[in-house]
Amino acid sequence: MTLPPPPSFFEDLPVSGGEPLAWGRRTYVMGIINVTPDSFSGDGLGSDVPAIVDQALRFQEEGADFLDVGAESTRPGHRPIEACEELRRLIPALEAIASTVALPISVDTYKAPVARQALNAGATIINDIWGLKADPPLAALAADAGAGIILMHNQHNREYQSVLEDVTASLASSAAAAQAAGVPAANIILDPGIGFGKTPDHNLEVLRGLAGIRALGFPVLVGTSRKSTIGLVLDLPVEDRLEGTAATVALSIAYGADIVRVHDVREMTRVCRMTDAIVRGWRPAGWNP
Repeated sequence: MTLPPPPSFFEDLPVSGGEPLAWGRRTYVMGIINVTPDSFSGDGLGSDVPAIVDQALRFQEEGADFLDVGAESTRPGHRPIEACEELRRLIPALEAIASTVALPISVDTYKAPVARQALNAGATIINDIWGLKADPPLAALAADAGAGIILMHNQHNREYQSVLEDVTASLASSAAAAQAAGVPAANIILDPGIGFGKTPDHNLEVLRGLAGIRALGFPVLVGTSRKSTIGLVLDLPVEDRLEGTAATVALSIAYGADIVRVHDVREMTRVCRMTDAIVRGWRPAGWNP
């Protein structure tokens, strides 16, 4: 007897405007909500729950398809925090957002105890910046909850035999570990981890090579928003990296990205739609030139 495939978390998931998600139709936008006091981008909202909800509502209005909520900074040189402190920051924000906003919520954590409580508080996706290498039980948690999971490439050093081959192999390993724990392949998204364990030249090479990661057969998320590689190329501070981010978003889509994780939702949604019109043949509703 052949068993039916397990249900896909992402299939027909309502996103912006209640539209059902369909990979390949267009690029999906994930808005970043930093519930931290020390975000590298200067947009950390700390424990100001009303401000957090206002940002979530604004992102929804501006066209976000997902919200990614994180309570531990991953900026260069950051100091890890204990799970109890992460939960203290995270749970009030998640509960408030989930009760107000009609968008899927991703929790940016690599700790299984944090992810478990976040799922209970309204998150439906786990965004693991260590691709199951820091806390492997995250995979079984995602499987049991039927949650989506984003697996990012990361490492403690910047040494590679071949950055593209090594990143691709590591992501394939993370995806295999998730599936071995019972996560359906259709519930997995891969993220090459721009800015994590990579030099600026590595980051640019990985962006050029996204098609090889996409060839693994999973949707690909790319997060370049305001990152230091853009600052180094353009010699600009974090608050002046909008145009550089736009360039990386457009080219990431051309090279195969399915989701972009951004701080500037309104502007990057426009970049995505224009790029999708060229790359994917997307057209707005009611198109009749």
